[in-house]
Amino acid sequence: MAKPKVLLLGKIDHATQTWENLSGIADLIQPQSTNRADFIAECKSGRLDGVAACYRTFASASITGPWDEELIAALPRSLTIAAHNGAGYDQIDVAACSARDPPLRVANVPVVPDDATADTAVFLILGALRGFNTSLFAAREGKWRGQPPPPLGHDPQSKTLGILGMGGIGRNMMRKCEAFGMKAIYHNRKKLSEELAGGAEYVGFEELLARSDVLSLNLPLNKNTRHIISHPEFTKMKRGIIIINTARGAVMDESALVSALESGQVASAGLDVYEEEPKIHEGLLQNPHVMLLPHMGTWSQETQEDMEKWCIGNIRAGLETGKLKSPVPEQADL
Repeated sequence: MAKPKVLLLGKIDHATQTWENLSGIADLIQPQSTNRADFIAECKSGRLDGVAACYRTFASASITGPWDEELIAALPRSLTIAAHNGAGYDQIDVAACSARDPPLRVANVPVVPDDATADTAVFLILGALRGFNTSLFAAREGKWRGQPPPPLGHDPQSKTLGILGMGGIGRNMMRKCEAFGMKAIYHNRKKLSEELAGGAEYVGFEELLARSDVLSLNLPLNKNTRHIISHPEFTKMKRGIIIINTARGAVMDESALVSALESGQVASAGLDVYEEEPKIHEGLLQNPHVMLLPHMGTWSQETQEDMEKWCIGNIRAGLETGKLKSPVPEQADL
């Protein structure tokens, strides 16, 4: 019997041996195309017929574009497993995948990115609270703390940390911030059990906005969460609030954030994600009170390797047992 084919969309930089080990149960192939139009044409040509599973990275969108209805309709019908190397999968239209016959099952990588992403959020929280960004650049320019020096920052102790989205990353970050004396409140689609909440207080969305000294965005991007933070929400926050985003850029209206920063309603922000990556809003680039990272939440050797291994594990499990290690929640019943 011929082996199923597994398509690699993107690169595997670390878990190369784990990937090569898949060759024992599947033929590993790559596309010839380098852009969306050519990739769709390659799918329609029949060259990718027989592909049962694919491994995709966030960066592979440079080849395929988003996995929207057009692309999903063009994929070979043999493809029933899409393993995405990332926790967030907003590039993939899961509903369109589910509607295929047979369905295209989507898996992501939960849990593994939690530590690294939470560490990044804590770095941004501390840096934004203390106002380190201005002096980091001033010191490199030979201006010591700055000329004039920046305003005094704030200690994290006794500050209220508001968490919008209390999933694995939000809970991980909360535990780490407790070590700095912060008090956590959170808003989620559903109230967590006391054990999962870990002492954090569940509040409504409006109360979260009103009480937070620091607001961290840790929720997935979908049609319901796009621009969940915009002009009206900023007016309901404490003046001088700190905003942190390590989720997805589009959960917050960047133009509204720039306006809130310019007015002083938001004192500082720490961002790892942006609406139009790799483009960063000019108003953010020009504001010295904003800490900017170029989407580095999981940018560590250990996390990248573990994420690759988990993603490959989804493919192996799907091919060998018919079940994915971590199907996305929308397809839990498939």
